[in-house]
Amino acid sequence: MTSSPHYPVMLNDVLAAIKPQDGEVYLDGTFGAGGYSRAILESADCTVIAIDRDPSVEQTADQLKKEFGARFLFLKGCFGDAVSLMSKTPYKAVHGFVVDIGVSSMQIDQAMRGFSFKVDGPLDMRMDMTSGITAADIVNEYKEEDLAHVIYRYGEERLSRRIAKRIVERRAQAPIQTTLELADIVRSVVPRSPKDKIDPATRTFQALRIAVNDELGELERGLDAAETLLHESGRLVVVSFHSLEDGIAKAFLNERSGRMPNPSKYLPNIIEEISPSFTLIKRKAILPSDEEVQENARSRSAKMRVAVRTSAPSMQKEAA
Repeated sequence: MTSSPHYPVMLNDVLAAIKPQDGEVYLDGTFGAGGYSRAILESADCTVIAIDRDPSVEQTADQLKKEFGARFLFLKGCFGDAVSLMSKTPYKAVHGFVVDIGVSSMQIDQAMRGFSFKVDGPLDMRMDMTSGITAADIVNEYKEEDLAHVIYRYGEERLSRRIAKRIVERRAQAPIQTTLELADIVRSVVPRSPKDKIDPATRTFQALRIAVNDELGELERGLDAAETLLHESGRLVVVSFHSLEDGIAKAFLNERSGRMPNPSKYLPNIIEEISPSFTLIKRKAILPSDEEVQENARSRSAKMRVAVRTSAPSMQKEAA
């Protein structure tokens, strides 16, 4: 497994959380290389509906279709649109909903996708290369202030203003078109700390990828979709890789499980007046085992959150 670039992160933990059962239906919102989908299909005589916006995964999906037949269904699109995508299928609800947020090793390894600062490629970063803005569009067209905001907000980069200033200076000479061009610009501004093992370009590349693909908005929409689609006792599993994603998942589940603190002791506790739509399995995130981190370095920053759907109406409908 150590040699595989598509090792599914926290697979055993995901299966233990989803608990596949014969006759049930599960939704894999981030199909990627198909690791979760295959494992669920092999664990029980169940059905898996997989969603992915990346057209390059369709060949893998076709292979699973050949192996599992009617038990596997692939839908091209964003998991944030799961409700509308599912409306085109015979299935209106699912018993489990799993998402693995962020870029996959498969995408990073393809230089032409523009996700990696280690190999040269076009500054693209779109998960769906058929539509939407590219990282080059942001880098070359955003105003300096807006560019700094993107790098700070999504990359949590404290030197965002300096990076944006240097980018604007360089693009005035010629458009910035490749990953290594941008990485070198960032490295010229951000010093490598002896204590910091990550490349100085990491946070800027993360920020651009998140902005290009609206990853945080997609996660918020996906969590709402899970609340709508899950049967009573259905399980939601979210695997994330950095604090922004995990913060969104944590806040959503705290609110939907009735764990949000009351803003004032003098005001009625509105959360208590609405029946929670989820029950938390654990209040804290589940982390990968030491053994997995040794086998797969990508898992070292992973966090998994699990919740069970109650019989209560969707809280988003209550709020509306």
